[in-house]
Amino acid sequence: MIKSFFRKKKPEASVSVDMKKQRRYEALVRAWHRDLYRYAYWLCHDPHIAEDLVQETCLRAWRSLDSLQDDKAAKSWLITILRRENARRFERKQLDLVDIDDYAIADTHSNGSESDLEQQMLRKQIMKLAPEYREPLVLQVMAGFSGEEIADILGLNRNTVMTRLFRARNQLKEQLEKHTEQRGQHNG
Repeated sequence: MIKSFFRKKKPEASVSVDMKKQRRYEALVRAWHRDLYRYAYWLCHDPHIAEDLVQETCLRAWRSLDSLQDDKAAKSWLITILRRENARRFERKQLDLVDIDDYAIADTHSNGSESDLEQQMLRKQIMKLAPEYREPLVLQVMAGFSGEEIADILGLNRNTVMTRLFRARNQLKEQLEKHTEQRGQHNG
């Protein structure tokens, strides 16, 4: 009786469960790594920080993989982890504030192609949107999420998300028209 009390569980069962988890994890990372990196880069504009964010996201995903009930929800689950990890980055760090008027800003756009310039201009206009409009728009356009998925990621009502997307597109359209008019006045 004492022998049976100290008998270990079959290691084969434990190894089998670990292998299933490993395969599931690797499949998720393979499927969504590129989208995670693209979104992380959009958030921080730095390739090294984006890589770190994706790495931390993957680590947290591994630790809590058992909580993912439906693999169809994996992309939004991973994006949510990434968003929270990005927020943690600012919780840990106190940034020094500087007066922007004290620094000269170099013009880095002079040698780009026309499409590069258009992309940079579009990105600049998107960044001018208020965060509550900008984030749902980026999640829809860059990551391809539906309104329902964006609502889950941001913890909002679907109708709120759809309203913000509508307003974001309208504000962006107005900004682009205004920018085009200003360029026309300078060129004409």
